[in-house]
Amino acid sequence: MNAVVLLVYLAIVVLWVVGLWVVFTKAGEPGWAAIIPIYNLIVLLKITGKPVWWVILMFIPLVNYIILLLVSLAMARVFNKGSGFGVGLWLLPFVFYPMLAFSDAQYAGPEAAA
Repeated sequence: MNAVVLLVYLAIVVLWVVGLWVVFTKAGEPGWAAIIPIYNLIVLLKITGKPVWWVILMFIPLVNYIILLLVSLAMARVFNKGSGFGVGLWLLPFVFYPMLAFSDAQYAGPEAAA
């Protein structure tokens, strides 16, 4: 039973990382940044046009949920998706990042999030 749970968990993590890797590549950033723990947050902020100092806010309990919601909504906007998709990126990133990665969505830049 534990092996099955571990395999499902690993499959979800791999799917999420692959999706994030492709999203970073679509946005003109290096895909390998998806696997570096804090650097991937900095790249997410850069892609969405948010200030880099927000990374500090992501270490504050409860505040991090709000910041990640704002970043997810901005990520949806820079790829010309709606707010519902942004909430999906926030609540189910292992589903919505691969959807964003393997769809025909094009990166519009941080100006689209403003």
